[in-house]
Amino acid sequence: MFDPSSVIDDLHRESEELDQLVGKLEEGEWALPTPAEGWSVAHQIAHLAWTDRATVLAVTDAEAFGRETEKAFAAPNSFVDEAAEEWSRAEPALLLANWRAGRAELESVLRSASPGVRFPWYGPPMSAASMTTARLMETWAHGQDVADALGVTREPTDRLKHVARIGVRTRNFAFGVRGLTPPSEEFRVELVAPSGELWTFGPEDAAQRVTGPALDFCLLVTQRANRADLAVRAKGPDADRWLDIAQAFAGPSGTGRAPKRAKGAGDDH
Repeated sequence: MFDPSSVIDDLHRESEELDQLVGKLEEGEWALPTPAEGWSVAHQIAHLAWTDRATVLAVTDAEAFGRETEKAFAAPNSFVDEAAEEWSRAEPALLLANWRAGRAELESVLRSASPGVRFPWYGPPMSAASMTTARLMETWAHGQDVADALGVTREPTDRLKHVARIGVRTRNFAFGVRGLTPPSEEFRVELVAPSGELWTFGPEDAAQRVTGPALDFCLLVTQRANRADLAVRAKGPDADRWLDIAQAFAGPSGTGRAPKRAKGAGDDH
């Protein structure tokens, strides 16, 4: 049975790195707009704080979490924005304190959770390891929005492997959420890690393939950058289509980000 301790350690490190970005912000900087339309730096941290609390509830009180999912399903296209807006209204110091306290509590309940138990979520039930990986993916992705708002270039780490793994595993979901039939065959995905290591997913002899830097792939599947601005390449029509619609997050299909440069006639996918 998989021990989630190492993933929890990586989630802790990812959160601490983001904390270093926002922990010393002036009050006015919390209102800076991020690339996510309508979301400020405060909205990004508020969303993480709210989702951490929701995860704690899912792990510790399934009945109470069930009541929360009813609210979400009643307004599937707005409940995330509404929660972020509500939590972002707190004074920055309080918001920061709430986020820190919530993620500390989350780390504690994840470390004590039984590895064999699956907990309810807004999508399919998840193990403690899967929940931790999802939290890391969200922390990294929303941290990217914060970094972009602050004009900071983050140094990528091999913690991105968790994000890449989710990106690969959600391939069929990305097709299904758009009403498309997922491809019947597996793809080969080969990504170059920040450390230079090659990460591989899928059968080595697969006819359709995706290759590129792991950072670019993670930016793509979290919809933090437009495909035209990334060095991710596809071989095969289904793989090519996947890169246009990939999303590693649950919920409705996102609109993605506009390209930073115009696609020229000499460019390819």
